[in-house]
Amino acid sequence: MTTRTETDAEQKKSLTEKAQDAAKTAGEKVSSASSATVQAAKDHPYAAAGIAAGVAAAVAGAAIGATKLREGDSEDEKTYKSAQ
Repeated sequence: MTTRTETDAEQKKSLTEKAQDAAKTAGEKVSSASSATVQAAKDHPYAAAGIAAGVAAAVAGAAIGATKLREGDSEDEKTYKSAQ
């Protein structure tokens, strides 16, 4: 007859093993995707540079927009209001 403590220990071990297996699988997939990305960038360097520049521009635009939203009235709005 197994006690509750033994059953709990077995379940925890099982969960730990499942988590380790999932982490190993995820690590293998990330490594594979990383290798494929590096190889694609080596095969098509101009396309990779263009994509990187586009992503950088999008992130910069989002950062500028977020900053203006946080500041409230921007200088452009103040100039427009004073000109009227």
